[in-house]
Amino acid sequence: MSCHFLIRAWVCCLLLLVLAPFSAQAQHGHELAADTCVLHIGPYKMYFASYQPDTYYDRKFCQELPGAGNSVLVLDFVEQELRSIPVEVRVIRDTGSEENLEAVTVTHFPAKVYATGSIDVKYNFDKPGKYIGLVSIGEKREHLARFSISIGETGVMSHLTHYIMVIVPVLVGIAVAVFFSFRDRRKPSSVPVSS
Repeated sequence: MSCHFLIRAWVCCLLLLVLAPFSAQAQHGHELAADTCVLHIGPYKMYFASYQPDTYYDRKFCQELPGAGNSVLVLDFVEQELRSIPVEVRVIRDTGSEENLEAVTVTHFPAKVYATGSIDVKYNFDKPGKYIGLVSIGEKREHLARFSISIGETGVMSHLTHYIMVIVPVLVGIAVAVFFSFRDRRKPSSVPVSS
């Protein structure tokens, strides 16, 4: 193996690693910043973040919590006007049907005015699964937003995607270096032919 091959391989790998489009972990297209979601409820917006203080005390999540346990879902109002309008929050199990809300409800905060502009929903999710958050605004629930919550189901695919983002550029870099190495070997040497 020639020294030129190794140099080219390392240069290609480094370039691909630096230029690789690492994922920003955007969550469902409504992310404001890392792990801070924005919920759109009619003409209003709320920032949404979730925490698991017992196990991940220093981390903030969006809609995917890594495991079951005590969790806090925080809704912060963007518009000041929301501080004088009743807001209702309900978290239900995602069963595919919302015909009987009471049967699938895991926690419910009845409609009331939150003058502080923030709602903390504390709940102990005792087992992994999919849930839906329902936020309604107004006396007659004029505006409603749904958002999914995944507890302990971050999945193998998300980890696999991160590995692919690193491994594929490295393999491409090695393949490019091998290609150029063999291409240089096949070129005829430019030794002058004497006549």
